[in-house]
Amino acid sequence: MTEAKTNNIKHLLEAMWQNYLELTPDARKIHDLFAGQNNGRVINDHIALRTFNLDKVNLEKVARPFLNAGYVAGGDYEFPGRKLVAKHFQHPDDTLPKVFISELLVEELSENAQRTIHNLVDQVSEDSVLQDNFCFSGRPWEVSLKSYEELLQESEYAAWVAALGYRPNHFTVSINHLQSHDDIHVLNQMLQDTGFILNESGGLVKGSPEVLLEQSSTMAGKVNVNFSDGEREIPSCFYEFAKRYALPDGHLYQGFVAASADKIFESTDTQ
Repeated sequence: MTEAKTNNIKHLLEAMWQNYLELTPDARKIHDLFAGQNNGRVINDHIALRTFNLDKVNLEKVARPFLNAGYVAGGDYEFPGRKLVAKHFQHPDDTLPKVFISELLVEELSENAQRTIHNLVDQVSEDSVLQDNFCFSGRPWEVSLKSYEELLQESEYAAWVAALGYRPNHFTVSINHLQSHDDIHVLNQMLQDTGFILNESGGLVKGSPEVLLEQSSTMAGKVNVNFSDGEREIPSCFYEFAKRYALPDGHLYQGFVAASADKIFESTDTQ
């Protein structure tokens, strides 16, 4: 990868991080906590992004700046209960985070929800999707509180994207790169003792050494969002923690486990 491409993707990732922190103050506190214990070094395992499977804004469109920077597709995942599919992308430079992009299968929702989502996406300009910053450009449409609440009845994911638009849903601390912690259970206990609320769906730890990946996450904090007909406090973004285990060839497993990711999605539930 050329130096210019390296600088561009690092600039993009840093801009995404700053955008994410605006809605996730807990992440700054946790990052600083680990940075203080690890000589300032906290490595990001992956970033997650959400979208709809409509042509204008589908998964491949959101992935474009990463593919242009040398990322390659690494795995495909299905979440039939949530009406989602996902892919992850990884870079030959393993110091760069993986990118996990999911998309909602809009055609599997009710006709009313489909109509609402098509109306939202119709407001997005083709040119804006071509910009590298589209993936953290925020909400590119007007949406009513009524529409948000109707979508929420069918799909928390659809409602989240409708309300918050395009931004990192979460960043992820790589436990493998921490000097202070190598056990996810101990790390979780430390976070809880410090006052952070963790996602307990399916247990605090999702996955196991046997599936080569253990994950946990905070619950998303609440933010006030302005809708066209009112304001409401809704869950924003969260912070994840991941420990990867070695494959038989000695390299760390780089994929994801759908059953675990399914529980991680609940970190933005309205509770």
